[in-house]
Amino acid sequence: MLARRPVGPLSSTATQLLEGGAPARRVTQETRERLGHFAHLTPTLAAVIASDDPATRVYVERKANRARKLGVTFRTVDLGAQPSQQQLEDQLAALSADAGVHGVVLELPLSPHLDAERALLSIAPHKDVEGLSPANLALIAAGREEQALLPPTPTSCLNLLELGLQARQLELRGAHIAVIGPGRTVGRPLVWMLNNRGVTVTLCNPHTRQLARVLEGCDALVVAVGRPCLLEARHVQHHHVVIDAGINVVANMVVGDVAPDVADAVSAITPVPGGVGPLTSALMFANFARALELQAT
Repeated sequence: MLARRPVGPLSSTATQLLEGGAPARRVTQETRERLGHFAHLTPTLAAVIASDDPATRVYVERKANRARKLGVTFRTVDLGAQPSQQQLEDQLAALSADAGVHGVVLELPLSPHLDAERALLSIAPHKDVEGLSPANLALIAAGREEQALLPPTPTSCLNLLELGLQARQLELRGAHIAVIGPGRTVGRPLVWMLNNRGVTVTLCNPHTRQLARVLEGCDALVVAVGRPCLLEARHVQHHHVVIDAGINVVANMVVGDVAPDVADAVSAITPVPGGVGPLTSALMFANFARALELQAT
């Protein structure tokens, strides 16, 4: 089992710790109430595994446990590490066409020989509870979020950004936020979602030069690269709100993309674990409830 890196004491400047547990509990309660309207359907969520990644199976079991607590039937389809691309796509298409399955998750990462982009095309957009199908991402990019299923991790980042900015008497609209990491699952959709809310966005990557200077005038930073200690104290200012969406395993501990000393140098920060992650998990099941609502209309 992976160990948790201890969260150190807050600095003398009273850095705000943006924990995801409390908002996750609120989302879960709302989701339970929404799912209650569909108990007659036996709501069913299917997760497809196509790799030998042991961490993926741990995460899937956690989803299964949460599903049971919500009264959701959870189906795991484990294709192992060596399915063909066609076998994977056929399985996703079959689940999408199955009227008894109301949500489909493709667990990433896939085995190296598989193409995730192609595979995601086989998931029906209205069952795509991770919000990663091209159809859902296109709706977000077009500013039509009300018609889409939103990716849970970027949505979690948005919620925690709002909490951190509110403590500084700032609104999301009009804020200047840097997103470090233009990845498909977090950074890219988050940029579109921030833009849809009137945020000025600066998009950075691990190769951005003079990062401290680029970030200096921002109100908040979101880091989602998958590289431990990418963001260091020398890169940040005390007024920054920092959202760490990175997940890495170092010496059998779960850590983010932000170095430990950053917590003493900013106004607010999410812990890893315990920040973005819990709220992301809750929001995925909120998406499942939304998928049921879309399929009922």
